[in-house]
Amino acid sequence: MDEAEFMRGRVYGAEHEDAGPRPGRSYAELVGGPLDGLLLDVTGRPGHALREGVALPTELGRYGTGGRALYRPRPADPRRFDWQGDMP
Repeated sequence: MDEAEFMRGRVYGAEHEDAGPRPGRSYAELVGGPLDGLLLDVTGRPGHALREGVALPTELGRYGTGGRALYRPRPADPRRFDWQGDMP
């Protein structure tokens, strides 16, 4: 199993031992970029914050440690967030 396959279906930011989705939570799938295939827990996040998108800290992006991957919801499917690029 390669790294991308291993990461698919895991929750962004969750501990490795407990990285699967949990019942009663809402998730969006991250599509493209360094976090492709991970799930983002969006439970309780305000709607306006989700529409604006998220900047998620990651060491996997262009800027390494301290960098962020930018994701925005798809207009036609807000349960999928598309990668917009990386920022320092």
